[in-house]
Amino acid sequence: MSVIDLNADLGEGAGHDEDLLQIVSSASIACGAHAGDAATIRKILRICKARGVRAGAHPGYADPKRFGRFRIVMPLDTLLGQIREQLFLTRFIADEVGVPLAYVKLHGALANQTAEELAFAVGIFATIQAMDARMAALALDNSQQVRAARAVGMPLIREAYADRAYTAQGLLVPRSEAGAVIHDADAVVAQCLRLARHGEIVAIDGTVIKSSARSICLHGDTPGAVDLAREIRDALESEGITIAPVPPEAPEPPSA
Repeated sequence: MSVIDLNADLGEGAGHDEDLLQIVSSASIACGAHAGDAATIRKILRICKARGVRAGAHPGYADPKRFGRFRIVMPLDTLLGQIREQLFLTRFIADEVGVPLAYVKLHGALANQTAEELAFAVGIFATIQAMDARMAALALDNSQQVRAARAVGMPLIREAYADRAYTAQGLLVPRSEAGAVIHDADAVVAQCLRLARHGEIVAIDGTVIKSSARSICLHGDTPGAVDLAREIRDALESEGITIAPVPPEAPEPPSA
């Protein structure tokens, strides 16, 4: 039986968190930098515990005015310190609530930069791995995030996006470009079904990309997000696909 994980970025102030937590199987929780605070983290973790939703941390650039969607030039040590602070806060609250943090998913510009730059991604993931070797990376499939997670020995969950357009190289089309976000609900559902059935995504130029992603991100900050999420889940389940957290791929053993 085929299984797909539906994940959503939550705690970002969109107002749909509780509704989305009735639909998704994994929740990526904003860690107080680009959005969120201790209260929102605690509230979402409690709902995750009550509903059996897998919880993950969603750190990003500490830039709430621009929602963490712009790259900031800073010393790497400063950035790594910010990421550690976000994870310490989220893990402290998760321990208090009694919910394990299963994975880390990077947000916005930080996610895009690590998807493109291998050395940068290795530095970020090595820092996370050193904090908790059990924590998986929820990583954009076919990107440098996957290679970096493998390089540092992190468990891996491969991800694709329901409502984002892809380049022929398998990366997300930048939001600054036309067509980067897919607004047609039928097209979004079709993209999810093709990925689930055939392991394929059609890029914005028509290139067919092979993908092993089994976790699909549903954005919670777009108009009609809840209705679209329900439509996606219903379409997948009507095809006999089970919605549940997919187990991470185990780290590769070190080479001799």
